[in-house]
Amino acid sequence: MSHLTTILAAAETHVELPMPTWAYGAIAIVIFLALLGVLMSYRDVANRHSHRSAADAASHAGAPGATHHGSGHQTQGH
Repeated sequence: MSHLTTILAAAETHVELPMPTWAYGAIAIVIFLALLGVLMSYRDVANRHSHRSAADAASHAGAPGATHHGSGHQTQGH
């Protein structure tokens, strides 16, 4: 077995990374922060434009099976 490990050790080559290892982490953090910015840009979009959808929301509120916040879950069979 020692002969096999000697051959494998001789066959290993050292590959130099193109930049320091901390730079890979910094790039990942920047990418995730950019994605977080995109995600937060869509936050509360429906409420910002509620004046446009208020009439439609009122007409759909009375639809069969429509539920509202605070009404709880519909019970089936009770």
